[in-house]
Amino acid sequence: MFGICNLAIVPVRAEASDRSEIVTQLLFGEHVEILERHNQWAKIRIQFDDYEGWIDSKQIQEITKEQFNLLSKEAIILNADLIDYITAPNNLLLPIPLGASLSFLNNNEINISNFDFEGTKTSGTKPKSSLIKTAFMYLNAPYLWGGKTPFGIDCSGFTQMVYKLNGYKIHRDASQQALEGDPLSFIEECEPGDLAFFDNDEGNITHVGIIMDNNYIIHASGKVRIDRLDHTGIYNPELNKHTHKLRVIKKII
Repeated sequence: MFGICNLAIVPVRAEASDRSEIVTQLLFGEHVEILERHNQWAKIRIQFDDYEGWIDSKQIQEITKEQFNLLSKEAIILNADLIDYITAPNNLLLPIPLGASLSFLNNNEINISNFDFEGTKTSGTKPKSSLIKTAFMYLNAPYLWGGKTPFGIDCSGFTQMVYKLNGYKIHRDASQQALEGDPLSFIEECEPGDLAFFDNDEGNITHVGIIMDNNYIIHASGKVRIDRLDHTGIYNPELNKHTHKLRVIKKII
């Protein structure tokens, strides 16, 4: 069984319960494989990053295996504005967030609800220099565990979406992203767009941010914000202290 997200933002939970934590979100147009069902709940695997979790079955539209495979072959096309609108049948407007997927619009066999979109799209691979410009679109977005939009986002959702909007695929969680790319020995070797990872007292990767010029970093901590980066970690000038301990810097692209 397979499905496509036909709502703006759908929570994906760790367990089959409305009380379970949100581990990520499905954005409009993302397609999934349905792995199992339990009452009103469906366990899904997101095609883009193979991330698994539970959603309310009422918040997704089923598609055929053939449609899933066709959509998986389509070039990734995303909404490029903070928020825009999809036109549904009867001229109903559905708001969609930055990064919502529009790939299904290219194929009448997949566009099962006859949606239409006249806003700004982005697709293809962009220069690495474009990553910071995209990151600024999320500036001041509130922190939300499991979030992936300008209305609420976590640290690894932020880095994944910035990379995705520029045509690059990375994993969902910080610990997974830390396994990608090539490590750099010194901050002086990094370029804007490289990722810095931070660990806790147990040595587990718990945070990630995007490196900018002149030893600054943009990351989601309370909100998407810009702080200083040094060999110790992230220095927050408002708190007058380091808030995250640097573990490794990775060149992903």
